[in-house]
Amino acid sequence: MPEAEKSTMSLLENAKKHLKDLVAFDTTSRYTNRPLIDHMAAFLRGYGIEPVILLDETGEKANLIARIGPADRPGVALSGHTDVVPALEKGWTSPPFDLTERDGKLYGRGSCDMKGFAACVMAMVPQLVAVKLERPVWLCFSHDEEVGCLGAPAIAEWLAALDVPPMLAIIGEPTDMKLVTGQKGKIAMRCHVHGTSGHSSFAPDHVNAIDHAARIIAMIAERAEEIAENGPFDHDFTVPHSTMLATMISGGVATNVTPDLCSFTFEIRSLPTHDARAELEFLKTRANSEILPKMQEKCADTGIEWEEIFAYPAMGDNTASEGFAFFRDIMPEWSGKVSYGSEGGVFETIGGIPSVIVGPGSIRQAHKPDEFVEVEQLSLCLAFLGKLAAKISEPA
Repeated sequence: MPEAEKSTMSLLENAKKHLKDLVAFDTTSRYTNRPLIDHMAAFLRGYGIEPVILLDETGEKANLIARIGPADRPGVALSGHTDVVPALEKGWTSPPFDLTERDGKLYGRGSCDMKGFAACVMAMVPQLVAVKLERPVWLCFSHDEEVGCLGAPAIAEWLAALDVPPMLAIIGEPTDMKLVTGQKGKIAMRCHVHGTSGHSSFAPDHVNAIDHAARIIAMIAERAEEIAENGPFDHDFTVPHSTMLATMISGGVATNVTPDLCSFTFEIRSLPTHDARAELEFLKTRANSEILPKMQEKCADTGIEWEEIFAYPAMGDNTASEGFAFFRDIMPEWSGKVSYGSEGGVFETIGGIPSVIVGPGSIRQAHKPDEFVEVEQLSLCLAFLGKLAAKISEPA
């Protein structure tokens, strides 16, 4: 077997080993990710790299940042999140936190989204340390992406404060190792409608919270249809317009009691060119002018309460940036723009770092039982990272 092929096989086996280690940490967002971060930090210290650990206010969640290469030139950030969604669904045919290989696929929670990318980056560390890099590689691993990109802002702010920040961030979300150049932003909201209760036989005397919540939900659906028909549009996206929809609802206590409380959640997923905040304010204004007065005619103590759950910004098209131009010749095939979230918009908006998304695995395998990443996808990711290392290395 040629030496180059042996080297590639060794990288792949190392990536699979790292992935098995990473999947074994149950980093479901409700739990701490500190053990996994400590594991990564210990690995990096073994190669003489001292990472920066950024803790959240609880001390239970952590981000990791590490630099390989010189600090005085702009380089590239390789970004991934360490948390995963729950693995409580029926249908798992192997333990979700014990990586299992069969038929060329690696099964386990987070194998695709997105510990596969992290494993490939870790497998590349010995090579990155061994070569003489002309530009730095920044390794960035965050907490709580799955519940609203909560950890990434601290990383973006830290990088932005450097004398020489990265010129480009590559977000390793699963894209089948194709280039993605745009991502929608999202605002997740909870609306609480407060009415009055009583025996349902006297319903006209009460303020039915579910009825009025339903009217607000109808406004959301109506506006969603208008946006789908009139835009704005960007047909490079998987869904070419912004979307709005209610996603969960609860209210009422019994079949014969007028409900005095109804709460529902809804989201706005917006194109980079669409002002989601303006859409939200339009909805609030309309509800407060058309629905609230009717509620308060019967009872002044009724009302509508708006609660933001989380928000993250969209990622624009950064193919005209200097950073993308530098790495353009090693970028894989372009596949468009995506409607799911990533930390790319955070790096771009908060850190001022142009971003793209490239990573192993398919988003269609994420967030479901028997999540998997194909071994071939890890091979493609390692090959891409190898090209990246060669691009920023001094000639031998």
